[in-house]
Amino acid sequence: MRSDSPVSTTSKRVLPDDSFELALRDRGFVAAAGVDEVGRGTLAGPVVAGAVILPADLPSDGLELIRDSKQLSPAQRTRSAEYIEQYAIAFACGAADAAEIDRIGIVAATRNAMARAIDLLEPSADHLLIDAVELLGIPLPQTSMIKGDARCRSIAAASVVAKVTRDRLMATVWEDKFPGYGFAAHKGYGTATHLEALRELGPIAGHRLTFAPVREAVAVFGTPVGTS
Repeated sequence: MRSDSPVSTTSKRVLPDDSFELALRDRGFVAAAGVDEVGRGTLAGPVVAGAVILPADLPSDGLELIRDSKQLSPAQRTRSAEYIEQYAIAFACGAADAAEIDRIGIVAATRNAMARAIDLLEPSADHLLIDAVELLGIPLPQTSMIKGDARCRSIAAASVVAKVTRDRLMATVWEDKFPGYGFAAHKGYGTATHLEALRELGPIAGHRLTFAPVREAVAVFGTPVGTS
C-alpha cells in the first residue's frame, strides 16, 4: 500500500486512495469495481447499491470529492457524482425495494442490489472491491473490507453514486407520490418528522413493514393497500 494518500484541504481528513486498485493492476486485473450501498437503515424506500470502475488516472481537480458520501454536503455529492460519471470507465446502480427487504431481510436484499449494479456494468468488472459485504453468489474475485468507503477510492465513488441516485428518487418520485411524509427532507430515514407522519398518516406500501417503527404503525392502521 502507498503511504501518500491524498489529504483534503477542506476537511483535513485523509481521503480514500487507489492503492487497492493499483495492487490489483499489478496482479493483472484491469477493471476492479468498487461496490457500496445506501439506505440499509431507512424505514421506507429501496436499498440502492452503486458499482464504479475508475480509470488509472483521474484529473486531480475532483479527487477531494471522492470520499464516503456521508462526509459530503448534498451540493458536494452532486458535484462528486458528476465528476465520477464523467470520468469513470463504468458505473451503475441496482436496488431492492421494501417488499423484497421484508421478504428476505435487509442483508440478503442488499446483496441482491449489489449484484444488480454489478451486472449492469459495461464493461464488466474483473474484480470486486466491496464495503463490508461478501457476495458469494457472484463468480468474480472479491476483496471485502471494513470502512471501505473511507479507504478505497472506487468504493467511495460507488457510495456517492448510490447516495445521489437514491436521494433523487426519494426527493422527486416519493415526495410527489406520498405528500405529507416529508420524503424530500428525510429520504425515508427514521427522523422525528418521519415518525410523526407515521403516527398521523399511517404506513404506505413503500414502508418496510418488518422494521419496528413501521410494525407499530401497522398495528394501529393496518397493512397498507398495495403491499404484496
